[in-house]
Amino acid sequence: MSNRRKNLNWLNVYAVVYMVFLYAPVVLLPIFAFNSATIIAFPLSGFTTEWFGVLWTTQALHDAVWNSMLVSVSTAVISTVLGLFAARAVARYTFPFQRGIMGLVMLPLVLPEIIIAVALLIVLIQLGLSLSLWTVVLGHVLVCTPFSIAVLSSAFRGLDPSMEEASFDLGETHWGTFRRVTFPLVMPGVISSLLITFTISLDEFIIAFFLTGTEVTLPVYIWSQMRFPTKLPSIMALGTILLALTVALLILAEFFRRRSATRRGLDASTTEGLI
Repeated sequence: MSNRRKNLNWLNVYAVVYMVFLYAPVVLLPIFAFNSATIIAFPLSGFTTEWFGVLWTTQALHDAVWNSMLVSVSTAVISTVLGLFAARAVARYTFPFQRGIMGLVMLPLVLPEIIIAVALLIVLIQLGLSLSLWTVVLGHVLVCTPFSIAVLSSAFRGLDPSMEEASFDLGETHWGTFRRVTFPLVMPGVISSLLITFTISLDEFIIAFFLTGTEVTLPVYIWSQMRFPTKLPSIMALGTILLALTVALLILAEFFRRRSATRRGLDASTTEGLI
């Protein structure tokens, strides 16, 4: 028992050290975002909100934000719709080569993004398609759909099939049953999928860097500004805003995931979470 407790203590220490190593750089973002000096270094010079004000007057940043919102919203909707169909099929039906097909669909989860980006770039060039925001959406949908399937598969598998059977017995059609019975029950999972895929698309850089045309997304814009030392404080301010937005979206996604688990009668604390 003492050895087991000792091992547990070492695991706790390792977890704390790992979290500090992982998130310590993130903590520096808001610290330097409110620093009055243009040099990113200690000691701090003073407190200011000037760098946040710079963000409101930079037109190139506004264009990049609009492009990212267009890409992220489109990616979230398309990925969730595709994930909804796939999760429904996997949870309710058995078809030939099901495991192999789903393995291929989920493959982007483990493939390096740079491999996906280069492969898509070569295919698009061979097809004669010009690079634009919609080619970025194509790449992001490929990456985000497996996340949507993972979230929605859990929601569909937790449903009681007798509820749909009761709807059929009462004379409802398949579409009517899905619209009035199934979809409302998995709605928290759908919202969770929309939030998580939106967040992934908003933060994604590698695919956007390879597939964007003249209209850059926000991560590509941030990378382009890193070459100019005088721009670093405003980039820190922008990173602080993005960090807060990302955390808020992930918390919302986890809230709806737990709500979906509770609605299905599962213990939300024991089901697999998003964060």
